[in-house]
Amino acid sequence: MHVFLTGAGGWIGSHTVDELLANGHRVTGLARTGASAAALQAKGAAALPGDLDDLAALQRGASGADAVVHLANKHDWANPAESNRAERAAVQAIAEALTGTGRPFVFASGLASLAHGRPSNENDPSPSHGPDSPRGGAENLAFEHVAQGVRSVAARFAPTVHGTGDHGFISYLVATARRTGVSGYVGDGGTAWSAVHVHDAARLVRLALEQAPAGTRLHAVAETSVLSRDIAAAIGRFLNVPVKPIEESEAVAHFGFLGRFFGMDMTSTSDLTQAAFGWTPTGPTLLEDIAAGAYA
Repeated sequence: MHVFLTGAGGWIGSHTVDELLANGHRVTGLARTGASAAALQAKGAAALPGDLDDLAALQRGASGADAVVHLANKHDWANPAESNRAERAAVQAIAEALTGTGRPFVFASGLASLAHGRPSNENDPSPSHGPDSPRGGAENLAFEHVAQGVRSVAARFAPTVHGTGDHGFISYLVATARRTGVSGYVGDGGTAWSAVHVHDAARLVRLALEQAPAGTRLHAVAETSVLSRDIAAAIGRFLNVPVKPIEESEAVAHFGFLGRFFGMDMTSTSDLTQAAFGWTPTGPTLLEDIAAGAYA
């Protein structure tokens, strides 16, 4: 299968490129820079110059492939409205290019908006509709195109996709602990996040391309619930700094933008995903990765 992949140079995307190539697929990755293009070509993939705002490039890539994986996101925490706008426009452009083809369109989605006072599961629909909602309502937008012959599949990633080289939320927590000299958690530390190792996440993306029917919601979750105080404690042990609670009113001042999220419950199960697609996570746990120096 020839796969067009956005975010090919990113954290999950780069591992997905490796996973796809290792399993006999051809890959063309969207490349924002010459360095990104060279890195793709060194792996044996092709590169298509462009970025998330280059809708014409997105449509060329989608039209010329057998399947699309969309993992790119601006993640502009200072201007989330811009990230939402760009995500919706990109999903719309790709879906239009795939209309009537029946080709797979696997796209990254999130779990943060699914909080129900319990771990969410794959049967929970996204409550985000319209351009002003999280991710620009892109999950529901993509599913609207199922009736138009697009095999849209949502890959909902845990809030932390961890591993050596991760530059996501956990890396920010580690950097904050280094800067402040304490490893903090919000309130009593009883809130929790789900987690998945990046190699397991990349494998699930491949399985989604190969197997998932249109309209499927997949949960890339290996650990349903990792307490925030346990995450802080693991970081504290690794850095040899004290662990302490941070008042909720001080969370943003202490953690920066991440203070809006670290005190939130963002937990989900993946039982339905594992049963349906034979996906069994095998990577190390989040706390094992921290202890082993993945964030050194």
